[in-house]
Amino acid sequence: MDISTIIIVGIIGIAIGFAVAKFMEKGKASKTIASAKAEATSIVKDARTEAEGIKKDKIFQAKEKFLELKAEHEKVINGRDKKISEAEKRTRDKESQISNELARTKKLGDQLETKLQEASHRNDFLEKRQTELEKLHKSQVQQLEVISGLSAEDAKGQLVESLKEVAKADAMSYMQTTLEEAKLTAQQEAKKIIINTIQRIGTEEAVENCVSVFNLESDDVKGRIIGREGRNIRALEAATGVEIIVDDTPEAIILSCFDSVRREVARLSLHKLVTDGRIHPARIEEIVKKTEKQIDEEIVEIGKRTVIDLGIHALHPELIKAVGRMKYRSSYGQNLLQHSREVAKLCGVMAAELSINPKLAKRAGLLHDIGKVPNTEVEIETPHAILGMQWAEKFGEKPDVCNAIGAHHDEIEMKSLIAPIVQVCDAISGARPGARRQVLDSYIQRLRDLEDIAFGFGGVQKAYAIQAGRELRVIVESEKVSDDKAAELSFEISQKIQTDMTYPGQVKVTVIRETRSVNVAK
Repeated sequence: MDISTIIIVGIIGIAIGFAVAKFMEKGKASKTIASAKAEATSIVKDARTEAEGIKKDKIFQAKEKFLELKAEHEKVINGRDKKISEAEKRTRDKESQISNELARTKKLGDQLETKLQEASHRNDFLEKRQTELEKLHKSQVQQLEVISGLSAEDAKGQLVESLKEVAKADAMSYMQTTLEEAKLTAQQEAKKIIINTIQRIGTEEAVENCVSVFNLESDDVKGRIIGREGRNIRALEAATGVEIIVDDTPEAIILSCFDSVRREVARLSLHKLVTDGRIHPARIEEIVKKTEKQIDEEIVEIGKRTVIDLGIHALHPELIKAVGRMKYRSSYGQNLLQHSREVAKLCGVMAAELSINPKLAKRAGLLHDIGKVPNTEVEIETPHAILGMQWAEKFGEKPDVCNAIGAHHDEIEMKSLIAPIVQVCDAISGARPGARRQVLDSYIQRLRDLEDIAFGFGGVQKAYAIQAGRELRVIVESEKVSDDKAAELSFEISQKIQTDMTYPGQVKVTVIRETRSVNVAK
């Protein structure tokens, strides 16, 4: 075989092989397509089955939700129907109750009307009977007057007089017997209690004192106290309201003032100034202010010591201050704190003798005159017993203590046994020989009235009665009162004093107007 034949046979073989391969590939594709169609048919079938299941589930869920909503709606409707039925029932009950009330009211109205008619008939009947009785009584009285020969008024008068005489005789006999029995027992016991009480208390006599003596180491200090042209002594008098008398008395200066607090402030201030050595107007005002604060603290301390000494507990701080202020007040020349302490002790002793609470009595005795120490300079018109009672009530004291304070001068009615004890002990303390002198109190009251007149005018800052009431020194505010107004104010105050007061001699009115300019260098 030649080469061309071989080539041709090879080409034919290749063509046949290609044809066979194509045929086989076509059969395989047909099988794949058939398989894909079968698989797609199965998937569609499964999807339809699953869709039917989901559809059935959703329909079932929708039915359940519908049934649930329907049940809930029916529940709401039933509840609303129930409330409506209950409201209707209540309404029916109310209507029934109102109907019953109306029926009852109507029945009561009918009964009332019937009773009113009966009462009216009865009243008419009684009036007729009363008229008949009056006629019968009058006829009987006339018959008795004819029989006795006396009128009804004469007979009544004789009967009353006879009864009066009998009653008076019986009453006098009973009173005499009772008084004699009471005198045999009560008088002896009362005297015994009072004497025992007085014997157990020892006190000092009163001393009328409106001056204090300030001792100096040497007379050289007097010139420094007076200052250039008297400016220091004027500043001290203006700041304290105390008259300072510098005379020929060796190593002593006289402080004169009716107010013991002012006098004590001036004495302590002078002591500090002399000890310090710096004496000038600005320093004087500074020391006086500090001393006033020190006196206020000392007043509280005195009150605390007093209540501790007397065994009195739980006293309000304001009442403790009032007790401390008593040290600087006097009553008819008798120191008010000493008097109150004495009355408290007397009350405690007398209450113990009578088996009454001695602590309560002692408390009332200490506080009985707190109305005499007002915490303001303005005088109050209320009696001191009533004012003290009001303060005690305000600061929580017991009713028995308050009543004893208010009743110790008979301004109000006594409602406890402590009240007469306080009244008796107050009288015992003031009735001892030398205990009180009334001259000083009237003098102090006149000086206070003198200062109060000045305070009644506008622009007055301070007012001091000095020289035993012969001079009234008035310090005014320079911003409110001019120089011309100061002169006019002095005249007006003098006329007011002349019109409203009774006083011996003359009263000099001095109005002081001072202008100050103060700056601070930093």
